[in-house]
Amino acid sequence: MDSHLEHLDWSLLQVFVAVADGGSLSEAARRLGQSQPTIGRQVRRLEEESGLDLFQRQPRGLALTEQGQAILPAARRMAAAVGEIALAAAGEDRGLGGTLRLTASEMVAFHHLPPILSRMRRDVPEMQIVLIPSDRSENLLFREADLAVRMYRSEQLDVVTRRIGWLSIGAFAAKDYLDRKGRPTSIADVAGHDLIGYDRSDLILRGMRQMGLSIGREDFATRCDDQVTYWQLVRAGCGIGFGQVAFGSQDPALERILPELRIPALPVWLAAHEAVRKTPRVALAWRMLEEGLAPILSQSEA
Repeated sequence: MDSHLEHLDWSLLQVFVAVADGGSLSEAARRLGQSQPTIGRQVRRLEEESGLDLFQRQPRGLALTEQGQAILPAARRMAAAVGEIALAAAGEDRGLGGTLRLTASEMVAFHHLPPILSRMRRDVPEMQIVLIPSDRSENLLFREADLAVRMYRSEQLDVVTRRIGWLSIGAFAAKDYLDRKGRPTSIADVAGHDLIGYDRSDLILRGMRQMGLSIGREDFATRCDDQVTYWQLVRAGCGIGFGQVAFGSQDPALERILPELRIPALPVWLAAHEAVRKTPRVALAWRMLEEGLAPILSQSEA
């Protein structure tokens, strides 16, 4: 092995893997909980100490060079080993104090988790909480998060999961939009309205096809993949959209459309790595999340 590589700081290799996987300094900074300038300095330090050119700048981020691609498999193995050591150490943590990293979808994080986390802080003031609103799969194996609230079951090895219920989904529109365009009285009427959908995600398309509506992405008058912004488009009157009944029905600006529609509900899962699942901090947060989310969940998919 090159003498330059024998004495590298392992943390720099973890940064390298995060940038390679995220495709940009900003995404790596978000994943690692550091600032973008810090990540940039660490990448430069790694390139200087290794004598390798690892990334090339592109308009939308960073791409691996041939040298970067050559060392990535070994760097992944080293990062995995560091992750295993961190998990083993975390599994020995017997206190409630310290940091809990929790990830959830943007809508769950925005609408449902703040009061639950407030209770956690009130009951366990020694616990520090990092909330990561994200609709991507946070990697529980590398401790990007200790605990996850997900709308799907994790298939990662060594991750403990439990489905705690279902979130009902409904069709909603702003009242002023319905006053202007009319209120649909059947599923066929819905297809004739302005619809708000996702762009890259096909989640809404699949749900509508299950209801018997054969539509494509181009049938959405407005599209947005960011769910928080998506919901603001519904509230602003861009058309009919789809969201959780738990908060849609409480919004005075909105009206639920055809409540008898059988729109597929979203399963809600809790997930944590088995090495930390039984530690007091994660176990307590798991229990408080179950209790806090119970009022908005149904126990059947219907």
